[in-house]
Amino acid sequence: MQLQVRNSPFSEDQVQLLNQLLGNLTGSQRVWLSGYLSAETVIQDSNPLNVESIQTIQEVQPTQAQEITVLYGTQTGNAHELAETFTEQLSGKGLTVKAVEMNDFKPRDLKKLSNVLIIISTHGEGDPPDNAISFCEFVNGKRAPKLEQLNYSVLALGDSSYEHFCLTGKQIDERLEELGANRIADRIDCDLDFDEPAENWFTTVSTALEKVASPTTQKVDSTQQANKVTTLYSRTNPFESEVLENINLNGRGSNKETRHLELLIEDSNMKFEPGDSIGVYPENDAVLVENLITTLQWERDNTITIKDQTYTVEEALTHYYEITVLTKPLLQKIQENFKNDKLADLLLDENDEKLRSYIENHDLLDVVNDFSLLGVDVDKFTPLLRRMPARLYSIASSYQANPDEVHLTIGTVRYHAGGRDRNGVCSVQVAERVEPGDTLKIYVHRNQNFRLPEDTNTPIIMIGPGTGIAPYRAFMEERDELGIEGKSWLFFGDQHYVTDFLYQTEWQQWVKQGVLTNIDIAFSRDREEKVYVQHKMYEKRTELYKWLEEGAVVYVCGDEKSMAKDVHDTLLQIIQEEGGLTIEDAQQYLADMQQNKRYQRDVY
Repeated sequence: MQLQVRNSPFSEDQVQLLNQLLGNLTGSQRVWLSGYLSAETVIQDSNPLNVESIQTIQEVQPTQAQEITVLYGTQTGNAHELAETFTEQLSGKGLTVKAVEMNDFKPRDLKKLSNVLIIISTHGEGDPPDNAISFCEFVNGKRAPKLEQLNYSVLALGDSSYEHFCLTGKQIDERLEELGANRIADRIDCDLDFDEPAENWFTTVSTALEKVASPTTQKVDSTQQANKVTTLYSRTNPFESEVLENINLNGRGSNKETRHLELLIEDSNMKFEPGDSIGVYPENDAVLVENLITTLQWERDNTITIKDQTYTVEEALTHYYEITVLTKPLLQKIQENFKNDKLADLLLDENDEKLRSYIENHDLLDVVNDFSLLGVDVDKFTPLLRRMPARLYSIASSYQANPDEVHLTIGTVRYHAGGRDRNGVCSVQVAERVEPGDTLKIYVHRNQNFRLPEDTNTPIIMIGPGTGIAPYRAFMEERDELGIEGKSWLFFGDQHYVTDFLYQTEWQQWVKQGVLTNIDIAFSRDREEKVYVQHKMYEKRTELYKWLEEGAVVYVCGDEKSMAKDVHDTLLQIIQEEGGLTIEDAQQYLADMQQNKRYQRDVY
């Protein structure tokens, strides 16, 4: 299209110059120039086509109806990471959007919103994450308002190895529909390998939102955009980290093996905070892979294609597929494709307990043997398997103190079940097959729900037996490096004092230096009557309650099913007795602490 003098406000000389210019512009340059001419522009250079020297700000006043709120509930940080990623992408489309943690959101404000995206995980056996408890209680309660004005969609995160897979997300999705909200995109339930389904959900959601929300204020700094070329390592692009040290922390004669791993992250641009975790992509044990290939009567060098990449059967079973952890959905898919009467009986509703026991104590090799899968076609069987997820381990070091390294504390898992010896995939790989000089694929997994208080004078109480001590080593390294003098108290426990006091000399040094104020230890096998961390807490209940009244933050890290529950019950008992409260008031006291991020848990 050519400009003409008669259909424009330009002179003949100006039209000639503009036609020469417009004919040489690319599509992106035309879009940029259009925005430049239609907005208030700050020009730092006299040449308006020199993109690298110009900062432009385009502004359109937003309205309430345009706003999008991304609410996230998370225990380990996955939902938070996705919320931030999708918020940034929506903002890039010109939409007004903000990400809000459910703990920081007033549920009654749902009736004031127009567009809400909910990203939420399910914790343990169907429970909401700690920072979403109040939100879920309100939405599912009688006081929840009608929400006819609300457009929404839910992304549910979970682990299909648990019976109530993605239950929290399912419940919220169904409840919002009951309250009259308009579902703009179907809920998607994600397993541990959630990147692709989450991206598919977001693509559908963003298309729907562009129809109901108009572009609004954008601020584009073209100079900054031109310089963004830094490699970012993540779950989908892990960093190959060299192993510097791999040490057994337990003494001779211990029943346990706990590895202290030091990994090099120099030149990785990876940063972390105390409370974060490292995701490690493991390899399946070669002996188990060999037994599986032999039993299935496959050829190890035959190739299969997974997402446009070609692997040998041996490579796929070693590096890609989960073969040690069973899930109910996996067994259901196997039954649908390879009918077996014995498996059909196991999957009956009345056999739930039997099924749960089977899943906990067996692996894929057992399934092949128990349900007559010998010789099944590799191309029909492997697509049923789920991708092997990374294993998460709490970081046991401070970035401030060791910026080129990251330390992990990994408990080796070995047990006997179903007539065979079993191994933890990653922990036994680290214990038996990883030496200094080897590399591991890793990424940083942020956990905003397990953070040191911003006010350095706030007292902290750290409770973590066994490998639950890992994040507290990071806490202490950080406070030592930064010279933080706020009060701190550690409750640690394990089996034997002589062989199982992890990082003993470091803790004793921190006490001597005054970095750690109090330490109470419980070693359950050193005396006839077993003593655990909750017993030590109760012994010191008067002083512990005094710290709570002073505003202390309580941290709990470790096993959820037994330790975390016992610690929680003991905290309630201490609050009730020392505060002279009813059980209901003590529960509210603890709930308020949780709401105010003074009771933080990293449990598994």
